[in-house]
Amino acid sequence: MPALLALPPEEIAARLAFAQAARHATLELAQRAAWVSTARLLQVALAVPEASGWTVLLEYDLLRLEKRADCVILTDRAVLVLEIKDGATGYSTADRRQAEDYALDLRDFHAGCRGLPVVPILVATAAPRVIFEPALIWQGVPPPLLTNAPLLGDTVRAIQSAIGPPATPLDHAAWLAAPYRPVPGVLEAATMLFDRHRSAEMVSARADAANLTRTTAAVGRAIEAARANSQHVVVFVTGSPGAGKTLCGLNVVFGSLRAGGAAFLTGNAPLVAVLRESLARRAAEGGQGRALARRDAVTALQNVHRFLELYVEKPDEIPEAHVIVFDEAQRAWDRAQATKPSQRRGASKLTDSEPAHTLEIMSRHADWSVIVALIGNGQEINTGEAGLAEWGRVIEATPGWRAVAAERAVITPIAAQRLADGPRPWLTMDPDLDLTVPMRSVRDPQGAPWVDAVLAGNAAAAAEIARRAGGVPYFVTRDLSTLRAALRDLSRGMRRAGLVASSGARRLRAEGLGVQAADMPHWFLDRWPDIRASDALETYATEYDCQGLELDQVGLAWGGDLLRGPGGWVMRALSGKDWQTVRKEEDRSFTLNTYRVLLTRARYETVIWVPPGSPTGDPWYDRTRDATAMDALADYLVFCGARAIEPVPTADPAPALL
Repeated sequence: MPALLALPPEEIAARLAFAQAARHATLELAQRAAWVSTARLLQVALAVPEASGWTVLLEYDLLRLEKRADCVILTDRAVLVLEIKDGATGYSTADRRQAEDYALDLRDFHAGCRGLPVVPILVATAAPRVIFEPALIWQGVPPPLLTNAPLLGDTVRAIQSAIGPPATPLDHAAWLAAPYRPVPGVLEAATMLFDRHRSAEMVSARADAANLTRTTAAVGRAIEAARANSQHVVVFVTGSPGAGKTLCGLNVVFGSLRAGGAAFLTGNAPLVAVLRESLARRAAEGGQGRALARRDAVTALQNVHRFLELYVEKPDEIPEAHVIVFDEAQRAWDRAQATKPSQRRGASKLTDSEPAHTLEIMSRHADWSVIVALIGNGQEINTGEAGLAEWGRVIEATPGWRAVAAERAVITPIAAQRLADGPRPWLTMDPDLDLTVPMRSVRDPQGAPWVDAVLAGNAAAAAEIARRAGGVPYFVTRDLSTLRAALRDLSRGMRRAGLVASSGARRLRAEGLGVQAADMPHWFLDRWPDIRASDALETYATEYDCQGLELDQVGLAWGGDLLRGPGGWVMRALSGKDWQTVRKEEDRSFTLNTYRVLLTRARYETVIWVPPGSPTGDPWYDRTRDATAMDALADYLVFCGARAIEPVPTADPAPALL
């Protein structure tokens, strides 16, 4: 603080400009003028004795957001996050959300902020005065506080009074030394890794993400060993939903492991489309031509089916990349599915399973090659998926190939998902290749185990997980309007919500939700008021649309394809005018896995809407939406520990005109 008050504002701006130049960023004169203005503003507002021991951080880097907070102030009891709009005459909604998002980011990802109030302040320097009467602030992030330039000092002192003197003053040195390591979303990670200036900062994802760091290092060791020893190797990366497999794969393609070139292959067409468009938009914002960026993205992110067909048609062509990442490799097609003709492509060009063709194609490298196979355990959602057993079969049958995997790949009780039964000379075990720490759920790692217990039908275990965790980030409502209101309340700052539903939930249209999202890049990348965006909460994504992607808050519309009966889960498929019970074990597991995917798409909270259904006493009773069955499902979820949200009472309707 003494340095801030002693230095001329122009000197402070010069130091900030020097720091920005070191980040490879351009500097505009308007930015330098804004820094001078900010320095003068803070010198006036903080020239009081109680602020003498405070620490002021200007242009604080928020890695996940790829932005910098104008000012972070460490007092003796709180972290204040200032977003300063120089010359602004009003407090716009966008500016409020920006200030709030900065504070939320620090609360979630800076270890020094745990248990502290993190207070966002929007300073519109020329705006009218806002009457400020703060309630008591204990911890967490309150709504953004609004102030102008003359009243900033009074606002800061009022915040201090609302918090009260701490039992132990905030240790500024410890806060500055504490790690700020955010866990980025898939789209955030892809764009940051694609940017070579920022990729070095993506070494680790967050303070407790040693598991991801360890797995990335294990993949790197396997790639380096294959290169040094002229070997062909398949590296299997296993993990629970949301544990960071896609992040690991993106780091291979774009990050620290990308030496020599690599390609990310996936059969998930929406994932490819969204990632490519995200990278193209980011490049355009940075001044690069969108066409050039799209070309680079197409090279790095490819549809696995098209990749295989290309090289099967050209048997003498060697792939450019020595390393490929095969996303959701357990979903690679078996021989029957791979060779089946389709209406869109006609006769298939493949003659064997996708794992068999992948090994043959990468064997064309005479020196070395690596296939990094990302395995999403419990996420098989369609017929024709070969599983790990097919990968094991073709590795054993193909001379010169070996594999590295963690124990999870060989101990699963489902035979199709076991890489091998017992030891194999071609298989080396490496426990570091298993991602066991859920990362998608930012604040609550108990979300994934809770989902597993719920879908296993073990209500007592799920309830115990929720009790021990002090609650899990899952809520239940029976009202569609309440679902939308809850998602909008939870989506603070710049965080985004969206609706998801099973592709088999075909009677939701009768409950008022019947439109599937048509364009996934718009749905995932655009924002309200664009009606195509996810946070418009008008359309929903299915398991096929959103697998591999994520949202901050998710509204899951539960359909009639998965219900609770006296004997456990009842899986159904709509055929004609009625539901038919699904009895084939493989198809039953697909339905369960569909809901596993949908229940694990949120980085923060999931609100489950169980439709009210149709009561038997209604003269228009619809047996495809039986209310009793939906009631039983909602009761089960609440018993498991999901928290019920009751509808907000509405005013009495206006009397009808006569």
